[in-house]
Amino acid sequence: MKKSTALLLALLMTLSLAACGGKNDQPGVTDAAEPPEEEQAELTPEAYSIAALKGPTAMGLVKLMSDAENGGEVSNDYTFTLAGAADEVTPALIKGELDMACVPANLASVLYNKTEGQIVTLGINTLGVLYLVENGNVVQSMADLKGTTIVAAGKGSTPEYALRYLLKENGIDPDIDVTIDWKSEHSECVAALATGSATIALLPQPFVTVAQTKITDLRVALDLTEEWDALENGSALLTGVVVARREVVEKNPAAVDAFLADYAASVEWVNANTANAAALVAEYGIVEASPVAEKALPHCNIVCVTGEKMQEKLSGYLQVLFDANADSVGGKLPRDDFYYGA
Repeated sequence: MKKSTALLLALLMTLSLAACGGKNDQPGVTDAAEPPEEEQAELTPEAYSIAALKGPTAMGLVKLMSDAENGGEVSNDYTFTLAGAADEVTPALIKGELDMACVPANLASVLYNKTEGQIVTLGINTLGVLYLVENGNVVQSMADLKGTTIVAAGKGSTPEYALRYLLKENGIDPDIDVTIDWKSEHSECVAALATGSATIALLPQPFVTVAQTKITDLRVALDLTEEWDALENGSALLTGVVVARREVVEKNPAAVDAFLADYAASVEWVNANTANAAALVAEYGIVEASPVAEKALPHCNIVCVTGEKMQEKLSGYLQVLFDANADSVGGKLPRDDFYYGA
C-alpha cells in the first residue's frame, strides 16, 4: 500500500509540473512575471483622435476604422481623420487637437525635436513603398536620372530625403543635375503623368497602381527600396510611423498598448484579406476603386513593428538621413525616449 501511495504522489506531482507549462525553464522568466489574469489591472479605455495620410498607412488602419465606426470590438473610442498631406496633420498634433497620427518616418524625428521630446513613436507602419515610374524607357538606373525632370510630392518628408540621398549616393547632385517639380499631393503627380506634362514621377503605392490604370505604358523604372538596399549601408528604407503626444502616452500606457494591439490586428487582417480590405480602402476614399486597391495592397509593405525591433530599424534609417542631411531629422537624432516600448 505504501508503494502504491508513493507512486500516486509522484504521478500527481508530475502532472502538476506539466500544468505549469515549463516557463521556469526559460532564463529570466518566472511565474511571478505573469500574474493570474484576475489580478491584472483592468483596462480603462480612452477616446483617441487619430489622423492618417491617404496611402499605405491609412490602408493598414481600415479594419480598425470600420470596427470603430460600426460598433465592432475595439479597445478604445477611436475617431479617425484622413488627410492628403502631412502638413495638414502636424499642426493639429502639436496643438493637442490630435492624440496620434501616422506620419512620414523622418517627420516623427523632426516633431520630436521641434516639441522638445513631446512626440513619441509607437511603431513603424509602412516599410519602403517608393518607386520611380516612367512613361518611356529612358530610366534604367539611378544614373539615367541625370538631366531629367521628376514630379514628386512629399517635400520635407520621406520622399524628398530618400530621393535626394539616393541621388547623391549615385553621384547626382539633386540641386543641379536634376529638376524636382514638387506637387502638394501624389494625385497631382498622377495627373501630370496622365496629361503628358511629365514623364517621370516619384510615387508611393497605391498611387503607382492608380497611375498604371490611367496610363497604359507607364512602367516602374526603379524600386527605391532596392536601390537603398544596394548601398548596403546597414539600414532599411522606411516610409511611415505612428506617433503620439507624450502626454497621451503617459496618461494611460495600457490604453496605448491596447491601441497598438488593435492596430496590429487591423494590419494582419488587411494583409490576409486583400479583397475585403480593398473594398474598405475604396469605401473610405483612400483609393478610388477597390480593384486598384486590391492590386496595390501586396506591394504596400504594411506592417506594425513595435518595441526593440522598431527602434533598431527606425534608428538606423534616421542615422543615414542625419549623416546625409541633419535637417531631415530635425537637426539631431532623437534620444531613447523617442521609441515607445523599447
